[in-house]
Amino acid sequence: MSWTIDTADLHRLSRGAAVYGTGGGGDPYVGALLAAGAIAEHGPVTVVTQDELPDDAVVITVAMLGAPTVMVEKLPNLDEVVASVRALEAVLGRAVTHVTCAEVGGVNSTIPVAAAAALGLPLLDADGMGRAFPEVQMVLPTLYGITASPLAFADDKGNTGVLTTVDNTWTERIVRVAAVEMGCSVMIAGFAMTGAQARECLVQGSLRACVELGAAVDAARAEHADPVTRVADVLGGREVFAGKVVDVERVTTTGFARGRARIDGPTGTLTLEFQNEHLIARAGDDVVVTTPDLIMVLEHDSGEAVTTEGLRYGQRVRVVAAPADPRWHSAEALAMVGPRYFGYDVPARRYDGRVSDGVEVAA
Repeated sequence: MSWTIDTADLHRLSRGAAVYGTGGGGDPYVGALLAAGAIAEHGPVTVVTQDELPDDAVVITVAMLGAPTVMVEKLPNLDEVVASVRALEAVLGRAVTHVTCAEVGGVNSTIPVAAAAALGLPLLDADGMGRAFPEVQMVLPTLYGITASPLAFADDKGNTGVLTTVDNTWTERIVRVAAVEMGCSVMIAGFAMTGAQARECLVQGSLRACVELGAAVDAARAEHADPVTRVADVLGGREVFAGKVVDVERVTTTGFARGRARIDGPTGTLTLEFQNEHLIARAGDDVVVTTPDLIMVLEHDSGEAVTTEGLRYGQRVRVVAAPADPRWHSAEALAMVGPRYFGYDVPARRYDGRVSDGVEVAA
């Protein structure tokens, strides 16, 4: 059943999306400001479920690509969002009928809301990841043979472009270079798919899941319960560490925010390594959890998500691990988003400590 996002819903959506962002994806609050302005000007956004999606729909993803740290000073604007979609439509030769999220984590959960409002289009309650990942090809549609290109991109200066590439990895490589030259962030529109394809390859109900997670945090606070425990329970995960941030190394390079953070606690030290998103957590020399499962840093008492660009010395935090969409644990998916892809010579370790065997593929 369809539902409506208005400005009152953006708070809960942003809070939940910040958690699903696993430290990256950019601050959804920035996208929420953009969405709030678009809704105020154009009206609320209708969100449709997979059951309401026609087979012949033209569904596209709309997202910000670049280093999340850049958005602290370089805020996105609605003209970039609309320009990327119009440039894509010109190449497709068809009008877009539905907008969806490439990733539900971070700012790319709320920028599509702004796009849908500005374009007067329905928003699909789905996304391509069920979390956030740093590269364009790292979406479930890639596993289903959906191509990212033609991929349109636009910057804040009025520049636009459209890529046609041989595969989604080449799309990532080329558009990342363009993004660096265009100020380390651009708006992109791509992954055009039919309604039938979208139903098969996307994570369904993910926007609703963000709203419900944000509401759960609000409810825990109102009940004087523990918001971090509530997050872990809602996500079916577990708390793996608690302590104080004692060191952060972070650099923006090649269009990514890369680095590591060290957290000291009563049980020892946890080290987090990230590329936009948290990719691996180690307790001493032991790997606790890795990508593709979710590694989330939350403020100790409030349960608010702490992004990688927001990590600071002295913060008291708790780290929660939770399961990813099971399709991310197929052998093909692990080759694309597992720890070895990012240069860590360790097997993928699940949120509960199990080593991923590369055979789990059920939706």
